[in-house]
Amino acid sequence: MKKAFAILALAGLLVMPALAAPEEFSSTTISIGVVVTDLDKSVDFYTNVVGMVQTGGFEIGGEFSKKSGLADGNAAQVKVLRLGQGENATQWKLMSFGDKAKPLKNDFIHSHTGMRYITLQVKDLTPVLERIKARNIKLLGETPVPLGGSNHFILIQDPDGTFIELIGPMKTTP
Repeated sequence: MKKAFAILALAGLLVMPALAAPEEFSSTTISIGVVVTDLDKSVDFYTNVVGMVQTGGFEIGGEFSKKSGLADGNAAQVKVLRLGQGENATQWKLMSFGDKAKPLKNDFIHSHTGMRYITLQVKDLTPVLERIKARNIKLLGETPVPLGGSNHFILIQDPDGTFIELIGPMKTTP
C-alpha cells in the first residue's frame, strides 16, 4: 500500500509542471481590474498620489457585459493605469458601473475576502509621502514604519478602501 502511494505521489509530481506551463501565456503581465465608486476620484488618487500613469481607457457595453459574464447587462467605463512605462508594466484597470457598485467598509485587511491590498516598491518614499500629506490622506497605523536598512513601510487606503502598501527607502525627511 505504501509503495503504491509513493508511486502515485511521484507520478503526480512528474505531471504537475505540465499543468501550468509558463509558455502557455502570451504575456507575463497581470492586468488587475478594480471596481470603483467614483472613477475620476480614483484616477486622481492613483495618478497624483500613488504615481501611476494613465495610458488609456475604454467602455464595456451592456450587451458585452452580459454575454461575457462580467456584469448583468450594465455598461462600464474603464480607465487603464500603468505602474511605470512599457508594455510589460502592470496594468491597474479602474472600472465604474455608475452607482451600481457599493463599497465595503475595510477597517483591516482581514475584514473581507478577495483582493485586499497591493504592495508597491518605490525608489524613494519621500515624494510619495509628501503627496499623501498634501492631499490629507490618512496614514494607517504608525506608518511610516522602519523595516530595517533604509526601507520603510507606509499603509494608506484608496477612495474605496483598498489598502495600498508602499515600501522603499526614505532618502530625505519630508
